[in-house]
Amino acid sequence: MTTHTAPVAPPPPLARNRNFALLWFGEGVSVLGNATTSVLLPLLAVVGFDAGAGWMGALTAAAWVPWLLIGLPAGAWVDRLPARRVMVASDLVAALTLASVPVAWLLDVLTLPHLAVAAFCNGVCTVFFRAAYPALVRQVAPREQQEQAFARLFGTESAMQVAGPGVGGLLAQAISTAGGLLVDAVSFLVSAVCLWRLKLPAAEPHLTDGAEVASLGQRIREGIDYIRHDRILRFFTVMGGLSNFGLTGYAALLVLFLVREVHLGSGAVGLVMAVGSLGGVIGATIATRVSRRLGSARALLALQVLAGPPALLVPLGAPGAGLVAMVAGMLLVGTGVVAGNVVRGAWRNRYVPEHMVARQVTTVQVINYGTMPLAGLMAGAMGSTLGLRPTIAVMAAIHVVACLSMYWSPLRGLRDMPVGGDAGVSAR
Repeated sequence: MTTHTAPVAPPPPLARNRNFALLWFGEGVSVLGNATTSVLLPLLAVVGFDAGAGWMGALTAAAWVPWLLIGLPAGAWVDRLPARRVMVASDLVAALTLASVPVAWLLDVLTLPHLAVAAFCNGVCTVFFRAAYPALVRQVAPREQQEQAFARLFGTESAMQVAGPGVGGLLAQAISTAGGLLVDAVSFLVSAVCLWRLKLPAAEPHLTDGAEVASLGQRIREGIDYIRHDRILRFFTVMGGLSNFGLTGYAALLVLFLVREVHLGSGAVGLVMAVGSLGGVIGATIATRVSRRLGSARALLALQVLAGPPALLVPLGAPGAGLVAMVAGMLLVGTGVVAGNVVRGAWRNRYVPEHMVARQVTTVQVINYGTMPLAGLMAGAMGSTLGLRPTIAVMAAIHVVACLSMYWSPLRGLRDMPVGGDAGVSAR
């Protein structure tokens, strides 16, 4: 007797996936608001309080230091909680935090320390949101559509990051820099509503498999050991930390550099940042195609040529041709960095076992993002002593070294990234 098994219907395309559409739209709106803040917050410090390089570095550090302080325990906590609820709560707290800035401005009690505290609190929300994010992507997008989903999400984020700085510059001229921050606060509320409307199973899956009886310290150690014993994840973690140190170091001074040395107004600063960010859209668009043609490992190696050396054009910024070179460098760097992030993000989400998702995210990001507040503080100190242009050049060179180190990585000689995690094959 022969038993016939009915074929399994393929999952619907992402375009008809309601849950993915809500996640995609909410995240896009939220990133647009955050991208306006990336210009408005430093502009408010420079224009409203005449802040120098030291304060610019401090604001950058405040936004990223939460990864150092709470990144590891956040991952252990989030692995035991429903991802959607964590993300909704993060959105709501972030909305209140950013709304406090224009309120304080209207009451004439806003100070630079208030801006730093707002950046810090927003950073705390980002830690929890990003820790839960990959688990929710797994719930709304089938495994075989992960790379396509990440390309769509990263592409939208990059598009919003292109529009955001320009919108921020226009808002600064139209309704003041402080008032423009209300846009970001509202965007977080939109994101929270979209997430809450997701139709997930009655009991959102979060993993128990005995892990809940382990202590917080044990769960943190498990996440650290998982990254430490995997040679590819370990390399990506160290490389990402060094690259982010360089990128954040020069990004912390870009607005001040454009205002003080290139002599641009608020609207022009937003336009330059937007055009430079266009590379992210290009990168997200080409990532899947390059990965399929070259193989995921070879694609990551090739993309470092775009992601790294063009950063050396950024410190050439000056009125005229120098500004063109600077924007071209930012465009190419954004293309390579975002395309690489798409390929790595999709691979990591397939590779890492489900019960380790949040812990591996936060363990990696403690290093990747933990170098960023240090970079902000160092860039502020160096900018005050060496000057803005030399500091940007040094930080760009650090990023280049990190990118080119990929050619001496475990990926050398591979065509495709190894499978593992849920697939049961380890690269260790």
